[in-house]
Amino acid sequence: MNNSHRQPLQIAMVHDLVCSWCPIAYNNIKTAIDNLNMEVDFHFLPFELNPNMAASGELISTYFNRQFGWDKHKLLNYQKSLVTTATKSGVKIDFSKRKFYYNTHQAHLLLHWAQSSNNHIALYEYLIRGYFSEGLNISNLNVLLNIAENSGLDRGEAAAALNSKQLEQTLQITKQRYKAFNIKGTPAFILNETELVSGSNSVDFFEKLLQQYQQTQLPLVK
Repeated sequence: MNNSHRQPLQIAMVHDLVCSWCPIAYNNIKTAIDNLNMEVDFHFLPFELNPNMAASGELISTYFNRQFGWDKHKLLNYQKSLVTTATKSGVKIDFSKRKFYYNTHQAHLLLHWAQSSNNHIALYEYLIRGYFSEGLNISNLNVLLNIAENSGLDRGEAAAALNSKQLEQTLQITKQRYKAFNIKGTPAFILNETELVSGSNSVDFFEKLLQQYQQTQLPLVK
């Protein structure tokens, strides 16, 4: 990412922290960015798939049966296929530990706070690892504070942020940014506030897409 003479491409990832396809898409677009040595300004936009879910969460097997009528056999086949796809993208999903979906509001709030100090990338990757690889309850306050601390953030400041009404208000304002795009699910990417790209596409797809922007990036005004 040494194209410092160019204006960085703005990339906003619309995501939820329990969506399996989001870290796959994240790794793929990150690989594409690195392969192109491209300068980008990468941020996250929160999309809560289950905003009314209890903090205790819900078993994934129960959720799929309730939502889609899937039995355990169908879910197991889906999870095996998902793990294969995730592994190819460098994402570890351990369903022997990751058994629940959780409410992600507090985790999104923490990530939103981390963006103000440009620590959001590290925090996001720690959150993803904690949930998908270790099955941590990312709706639990102590779990979130541990993750924040492990990612290099101050535990006390993180705790204060999660109690901030002002931060909550700015998070709600941030959510409005993708409403104009009529996004119904995750993952999705908004490029330069104008183009919407949905889905966990391949590295090759993202490279071809980003090359179009790389060729038209304007020089920085000095």
